[in-house]
Amino acid sequence: MSEVEAQQKHATDEEVLAHLGIEQELKREWGVLQNFGASFSIISVITGITTLFETGLLVGGPAVMSIGWLVVACVTLVSVGLSMAEIVSAVPSSGGPYYWAAVLSPPKYQPFNAWVTGWFNLLGQVGVTTGISFGLAGLISTVCTLKNDYEPTPGKTIGIYAAILVSHGLINTFGVKTLKYFNNTSIILHSLGVASICIAVLAKAPTHQSASFVFGKFFDGTGTDAPGWSIRASKEYVAVTGILMSQYTITGFDASAHMSEETKNASWAAAVGVVTSIGVSAVFGFFVILAFLFSIQDFDSTVASPTGQPVLQIFLDVFGVNGAIVLMTFIMVCVWHCGLFSIASNSRMMYSFARDGGLPKPLSHVHGKYQVPVRTIWLAVLLSFCLALPSLGSSVAFAAATSIATIGLYISYSLPVLIKLIFPRYFVKGPFNLGKLSKFINIICCSWVGFITVAFCLPTANPVTSQTLNYSAVAVGIVGGWALLSWIYFRKHFKGPIRPEDIERIDGTYSLEVNAGPDEKGVTTASGKF
Repeated sequence: MSEVEAQQKHATDEEVLAHLGIEQELKREWGVLQNFGASFSIISVITGITTLFETGLLVGGPAVMSIGWLVVACVTLVSVGLSMAEIVSAVPSSGGPYYWAAVLSPPKYQPFNAWVTGWFNLLGQVGVTTGISFGLAGLISTVCTLKNDYEPTPGKTIGIYAAILVSHGLINTFGVKTLKYFNNTSIILHSLGVASICIAVLAKAPTHQSASFVFGKFFDGTGTDAPGWSIRASKEYVAVTGILMSQYTITGFDASAHMSEETKNASWAAAVGVVTSIGVSAVFGFFVILAFLFSIQDFDSTVASPTGQPVLQIFLDVFGVNGAIVLMTFIMVCVWHCGLFSIASNSRMMYSFARDGGLPKPLSHVHGKYQVPVRTIWLAVLLSFCLALPSLGSSVAFAAATSIATIGLYISYSLPVLIKLIFPRYFVKGPFNLGKLSKFINIICCSWVGFITVAFCLPTANPVTSQTLNYSAVAVGIVGGWALLSWIYFRKHFKGPIRPEDIERIDGTYSLEVNAGPDEKGVTTASGKF
């Protein structure tokens, strides 16, 4: 262990932040359970699986949903999750991936790498919030049709969506002290509550599908095998694009990093939060998928459900209208909690990015009374609302938002890992590290993200029209183009996060003189004390 690593191991949270060039401003009162809960709540397996269950059935069917979940969960945990946990342990900043990209880069490339990573992370964060809360608005609209004459329209759904976002904004602004209680409630709802639903569905279902159906039933409802389709879709093509439900669901675990400046013993707790949230979600998600698939009464009628929500149709077939309403209400409460913490995570990332000049400086303001970044909370609300507006004219806007969220976030997750691979000498290990396996796991991480980035930009509907076009590639391309072209101007103003070696004293309380990376001759040195 180097002297720098030894110093970090015994430093307080505030000293670790100061080492990274950050002043403690946010209130630090979260423990490892709350940090885990933030990521666990945003992953929210019941949210992703329920809102994208129809996509799963149409693009690959039960076989891709069940086996695909196992593949995606395992690869994500052992590659992306472990790689991120190792980095957040060394760099526990609310900036998350963009800050990591800076600290792990040579000084010459630090600002550019932070800039590009930050914009992709911002895109993914906004996309995730949109996918969660707009999906909830769709569920509310659908359930409202069950016992009255309510007719959902895109305009009404947008109105419900706006109300949901406002509720999240208000609680994140004025109820920050209650967030940890919402967090604890969310953990219970997403664990014991979801498990109870799954057990009840399996126990009450009149009949059950066979294991060969759940693990072997392949279904292509995309129309990509129809005449005139330019790319003759094979089962492999459909399966690759069909894992979107699984990969979209297992996103948002960077929340543990974004909440690290509010977490005690963050160098360890945030890393544990990343890994355990993925692992626990993987187990619960697989249980949920199996429970729903085994309880399908008629596959064709479930796929073609007039409600447009196959999970709701399963509940209707098993419990009747009243029972279905009760269970869907419970699920919607879970989804609401998921959106609440998505706004919290999103706002912290934007706050940190603004603090370092990636966004206008006024956005880095922390409210004196509430000790939260109020301006970025409402910026997150506004941007998420705007991203859903295309739904007024496009039936695939929600699917596009989920793809955008998945691609944007995973690109931002992998860029710091790629930088670490290219410039390993700038990485100073934290309490949680992968040892000799680090490089191998990092390579798998980057390869997997490259694979899904291409896969989720591929079309899954025939014919391809303005209504069915996969807009993911367009949105990701716009953000990538903006990040590169805007850099031509902003490179004069954006210097990126402060590197540890630039710090000599923080608020006059203690000195720190550290060279965490090698000098021009490749020699790592450290001096001074916390």
